[in-house]
Amino acid sequence: MSDTNNSTEKAKAKFDWVSHRYSCSLPTVFKELRTEVEQDIKTRNGLRPNNAPYEFSLADDDGGFRVFLKAKELQMSVTFVLAEHAIVVRDDKGIEMFAVTLTFNDQGECKLNVNGEERDYWQVRRMALEDLMFHSY
Repeated sequence: MSDTNNSTEKAKAKFDWVSHRYSCSLPTVFKELRTEVEQDIKTRNGLRPNNAPYEFSLADDDGGFRVFLKAKELQMSVTFVLAEHAIVVRDDKGIEMFAVTLTFNDQGECKLNVNGEERDYWQVRRMALEDLMFHSY
């Protein structure tokens, strides 16, 4: 066995699966999603025209957080809730849009799953917020 293969095997043996698995817990992923959604809101508000009659905001909500679109005649929102076995995304009528579950795979990667399909963080955020952020005003 060559030195390269030997060091690769040692690195695999030393993989800190416990810490990686901990970071793949619903509360940790939920916190990361909230941070990224907050950045999405800042970015989207920054793209508004100077005289835009609408604005996006975020507020903590019972067990989760809510993203608001506020316009003259319109207010809409999307809510992210940390549930026992998933992160649930609901529209402003309280109807579930989708749920995010997690998988910690054999490669040591944390994967977000929606309707049986693997998703990246940005894809989950787009699924939740695209209609809200790019609604026809």
